[in-house]
Amino acid sequence: MVTHLSHWLTRQLGNDELRRKLEDVDVDELPPAGRDMVRELVQELGVAVPGERGQLEVLVRETVETLVYGE
Repeated sequence: MVTHLSHWLTRQLGNDELRRKLEDVDVDELPPAGRDMVRELVQELGVAVPGERGQLEVLVRETVETLVYGE
């Protein structure tokens, strides 16, 4: 999952691609904070305009930090 997020940050994936990849992940296996962050990110990606990155970039970075370092 962190790989997909990193690929989005380096513009190797678009918003829709990232959303699809995250939806394929079983977030129930993640710790609560990671699960919440991924769900929020998927929701935000779902309403984002194609190519939108501004606030999404902040959320993606926070999600990576939560997944890697925990709460």
